[in-house]
Amino acid sequence: MFRNMRRKNQQLADDETINILQAGKTGILAVLGDDDYPYCVPLNYIYLNSKIYFHCAKEGHKIDAIKKYNKVSFCVIEKDEVVPEKFGTDFRSAVAFGRARIMEENEMMPVIQAFTKKYCPFSDDVIQKEIDREFKLLCMVEIEIEHLTGKQAIDFVRKR
Repeated sequence: MFRNMRRKNQQLADDETINILQAGKTGILAVLGDDDYPYCVPLNYIYLNSKIYFHCAKEGHKIDAIKKYNKVSFCVIEKDEVVPEKFGTDFRSAVAFGRARIMEENEMMPVIQAFTKKYCPFSDDVIQKEIDREFKLLCMVEIEIEHLTGKQAIDFVRKR
């Protein structure tokens, strides 16, 4: 169903790929957008319980696309450094394929709390006040990962 990586020697081990997802702050979500044009957008996310979660408005391009067709791709780049003298780039990245679903209100709170703790270094009280203030406006999306790969630059492979 999913393609094997062509340059297998550059494929990261599963735990290294998961580390990229856990440490990353911004990922790129790709969906099938209007008139079947690809639509990709950067967003903050959290990797939790082997799933990817993000928040967004209850209306808009992302949500419309997910409602229409729930298959998505999600990419996180850990390292991206152009090395001109090598005519290349030192990189490490993770790509997930999966199905997105809009979460029900009654299941969102633990994910929102974990998400907020990742990005906002405030006390639990301050975080909870903000969550309570914004909760009704919030939409949370869960990506159930079906396939996950990580890849690194060939120079990183050679250094091992």
